[in-house]
Amino acid sequence: MASFLQMRLFFLSRRALLSSIVALALSPAWAQSPSPIKLALIEGLSGPFGNTGEAVVRNIAWAVERVNARGGVKTAQGMRPMLLERYDSKGQSEEALSALKSAIDDGAQVVLQGNSSANAAALMDAINKHNEREPARRVLFLNYSAVDPALTNEKCSFWHFRFDAHADMRMTALMQVLREDKPVKSVYLIGQDYSFGQAVLREAKRQLADKRPDVKVVGDELHPLGRVKDFLPYAAKIKASGAQAVITGNWGNDLTLLVKAAREAGYEGKFYTFYGNALGAPAAIGEAGVGRVIAVADWLPNVPGKASEAFYQAFRQRFPKPAEDYVHVRMQLMVEALAQAIEKTGHTEPLAVALALEKVRVSMAGQTGSMRAQDHQFQQPLVVGVMDRQGAAGVPFDVEGSGYGFRVIRQLQAEQASMPSTCSMARPG
Repeated sequence: MASFLQMRLFFLSRRALLSSIVALALSPAWAQSPSPIKLALIEGLSGPFGNTGEAVVRNIAWAVERVNARGGVKTAQGMRPMLLERYDSKGQSEEALSALKSAIDDGAQVVLQGNSSANAAALMDAINKHNEREPARRVLFLNYSAVDPALTNEKCSFWHFRFDAHADMRMTALMQVLREDKPVKSVYLIGQDYSFGQAVLREAKRQLADKRPDVKVVGDELHPLGRVKDFLPYAAKIKASGAQAVITGNWGNDLTLLVKAAREAGYEGKFYTFYGNALGAPAAIGEAGVGRVIAVADWLPNVPGKASEAFYQAFRQRFPKPAEDYVHVRMQLMVEALAQAIEKTGHTEPLAVALALEKVRVSMAGQTGSMRAQDHQFQQPLVVGVMDRQGAAGVPFDVEGSGYGFRVIRQLQAEQASMPSTCSMARPG
């Protein structure tokens, strides 16, 4: 039989062991970390516009990396990291809606999407219905590229926040340049046949009539989205029309193939574009684009200033391959705005975060933007650039290793790029 002393030592040792286990469990090394903040990126990551989707992934992943590098987002639960989860919509609205259901089931409270205004409209409608039907599982929709003006006008939603300038704002910036381009007397309008492409051509005609009534529209057509493999017939019509300039909102392969076909057809006019500054377009048109391809953006790598240059150099260090060279300041500002809103509320409940997002003001790379509460349209500067050879004055950086970059020829402050809204937002009670 064990002695009294032996029994006492046994129980003391056991109590010490239990105390040690409790202490370890409460220590930082053993404590359960707060769950990550899930960001569901619903984007076309395959199909004809897969390259644009992957460019988005790089941008948002880099923004998330920077937030997590400083410890994550400060909440009442402690510092929470962001977690970016990818859902491939294949560029189709039906697939996007299926991905939305999966994302919500996976616990996401924030949905990100942008490439395709048609997909954005479908997601907005589904999110509005979901949030009304299941208020305990609401989600926010952050839009970085879907620029159909209707999304922050007649179709505006409390749960939707757009961080890109919409098509009419971008057209206004382009017209600042075209208005002074007096040699241009005729233009050809061409775009993708869906809500965004239609909006671009509609606004181009309206603004031309207002700002350049002397310019004649000699062509006006829409083509199927992402299905045209050979644009030579379109390029031949453009050349035959005698148009001195083309205005297009085309993006992705629809733009690259169009400008490549125009070069092969010997078209010598200008291109006024929304997205001619990357994703293969400069390399496709080559030397023929110098001084003739104009693009509008929220930011360009050759925007003057040390902050802008440092930002771009940091991106190129993170993604050094030429094919990865497509960075958007607006996507970085979007993630920073979300982090700011969550930190202000202390949690991720979508209604509270949405109310905080309405008031955000964020800065990066020398750019500052703020959200307009009326319609959830981000207000930010815009720039217009013209294609030129790398090394020319104002062009220290090229695009995608092409040897060609964009020299900034016009900068618009946020208030100059701003436009009125017809949004009449239904706000949750």
